[in-house]
Amino acid sequence: MIEENENIQFELTDELIKQVEVLINSKNDKNLKKLLDEFHYADIAEILDELNLEDAVYIIKLLDSETTSEILMELDEDNREKVLRNLSSKEIAEEIEELDTDDAADIISELPEERQHEVISHIEDEDHKAEIRELLTYDEDTAGGLMAKELVKVYETWTVAGCLRRIRAQAKEVTRVHSIYVVNKQDKLVGRLSLKDLIVAKSEQKIAEIYIKDVDYVNVNDDAEDVAKVMQKYDLEAIPVVDNNQRLLGRITIDDIVDVMKEEAEKDYQLAAGITSDVEADDSIWELTKARLPWLLIGMFGGIGAATIITNFQVVLQDYAILLSFVPLIQATAGNVGVQSSAIVVQGLANDSIKGEVLKRLFKEFLLGLVNGIAIAFVVLIISHFFFETTYLVSLTIGAALITVIIIAALIGTFIPIFLDKRGIDPAVATGPFITTSNDIFGILLYFLIAKMILGF
Repeated sequence: MIEENENIQFELTDELIKQVEVLINSKNDKNLKKLLDEFHYADIAEILDELNLEDAVYIIKLLDSETTSEILMELDEDNREKVLRNLSSKEIAEEIEELDTDDAADIISELPEERQHEVISHIEDEDHKAEIRELLTYDEDTAGGLMAKELVKVYETWTVAGCLRRIRAQAKEVTRVHSIYVVNKQDKLVGRLSLKDLIVAKSEQKIAEIYIKDVDYVNVNDDAEDVAKVMQKYDLEAIPVVDNNQRLLGRITIDDIVDVMKEEAEKDYQLAAGITSDVEADDSIWELTKARLPWLLIGMFGGIGAATIITNFQVVLQDYAILLSFVPLIQATAGNVGVQSSAIVVQGLANDSIKGEVLKRLFKEFLLGLVNGIAIAFVVLIISHFFFETTYLVSLTIGAALITVIIIAALIGTFIPIFLDKRGIDPAVATGPFITTSNDIFGILLYFLIAKMILGF
């Protein structure tokens, strides 16, 4: 029966929240602790996210720092900020001392600069304090900003027997041992050590005789996204970080990379939707407006541009008014094709799977656009002629325009993200409103130019 309960997935319910609130209001600390002891720290963080600030702080102060330090890391970022404002510098320092250096540095970096110094001054472990200070000097979007100082390293000059003794001492400070790194006398990374090789080796053997020289690593100044690509490509759970002199500084684990990939995906999704900065649904109206308005203005000018083109052909439309009925079709098709093409390219660039010459990729998109264009144009040609009773020339105009617009939209949607990426600009900005607006304008212009050529006005 106990084993079955351990496998039951946590479910946050109104009843559970009410139960916690009742225990807090009645100051029934004993039963509150007993209740929360049943849950994982990530589940407790989920509970705290649903409580008011006062109750959340009450629980943080009630539980031991070993538990609450992990809870703080799982809290929603805005809620964590509010909770930290209600804790003293000494109380925050107590939480920090229970965390690995990378998590500790992340929390401290969220505090105002003056408070950062206060919190660090209350940390009793001098080594922990020095390592956190070091991590705070690195940009948060680099390998240095992601790495933790906790790791297991051995010197190539050690014997197997001496190595095992020292590993036991180091492992006490490391939450999870992914790899054992080998360094020389200058602390330069030279390889990694297989646990199996270490166990079967003779006690008097030197580590230099058994370590593996092939080891993946990243530089402390490497971009976080590049680190993610390396770890993803080689299926690594952890990767060592070195400085420009190849000295081993720390390691990055997969949980930190998952966070990077999640944040990057969220940013790209917002950029693709035409949101210029990282915002959430609960942000202020002013913050949301600043993030959305720029692209909406671009869309507005795009619409004005399309309206101007139509106005210039007003005289023609008096004789061929039916052309106006298909303007939404031309615009929608151009926008959709452009977004499809750019989305695939942006995804490929993010996964580092876009290889080969640009011209070959553009030619492929040209052929794809041609096939899709002919298929769609054929259907539209039949519908326009038999249901809208257009003349053959008008139907031919609409069909030819669709094929041309689809090809051009596919080429623009492919070229722009690649161009931006080569210029060091996030290609995600190419999707959404940018591609849609540009293809709307080009689509309308091409539509009427082709109509002019075929219908002879």
